[in-house]
Amino acid sequence: MARYFIEVAYKGTAYSGFQVQENAVTIQSEVEKAFGILHRVPVQLTGSSRTDAGVHAFQNYFHFDFDAPLNPQAVYKLNAILPSDIVVKNLIPVADDAHSRFDALSREYIYRIHRFKDPFLENASLYYPFKLNYDLLVEGSDYVLTQTNFFSFSKTNTQVKNFFCTITKSKWTIGDEQLTYNIEGNRFLRGMVRLLTATLLKLGREKLSWQEFQSFFKQERKCGFSIPAHGLYLKRVNYPENYFPLPDSL
Repeated sequence: MARYFIEVAYKGTAYSGFQVQENAVTIQSEVEKAFGILHRVPVQLTGSSRTDAGVHAFQNYFHFDFDAPLNPQAVYKLNAILPSDIVVKNLIPVADDAHSRFDALSREYIYRIHRFKDPFLENASLYYPFKLNYDLLVEGSDYVLTQTNFFSFSKTNTQVKNFFCTITKSKWTIGDEQLTYNIEGNRFLRGMVRLLTATLLKLGREKLSWQEFQSFFKQERKCGFSIPAHGLYLKRVNYPENYFPLPDSL
């Protein structure tokens, strides 16, 4: 039985998240359904990174095992079956023990914000017209790089055993009309990017003091801030160098 990775991208507005759920339409359920239509046998996918309802992805992965030949035009035909807001970008044969979730070294997210009302950015960016102190935003994002305990920035019903994350990128890109928060880490807690971005914005609005901001990393209390899902994108999932076989080695 061969193992494959499926690389996907999607606009998450219409979906109840990434992972399959009972009585809900998700990215996984749509891809599994399309695969079943194409190959006439069911397949069970394992996802790399869960995204919540309304969250988008430029890149995410599933892996699956399959003991029959794949349709030679599988990528093209899966995309013909899938709805327009989900695309299969690649279908990659991998080692039998490859795992899309556990083998990932890091994940990178961005949160998009626009400063002036724009109907073309609805459900794709957060409209945030409030006055911001950009120096505080940058100072706060730099401070995040030095921290490891993100208990304050996790949902209350999470079942993880620890709240420690190593953040390797945390920065704002600031333009005249739009700004983007970019964060990369070895792992993320449920809701962490939205909770952290919301807290940074509170700091930037000067609705939160520097001391209060720092205290969230030192005391085990929830920050209590969040922002909508529609500005959040999973940008990339990173695997070890040479993890995917070269085409001529398949």
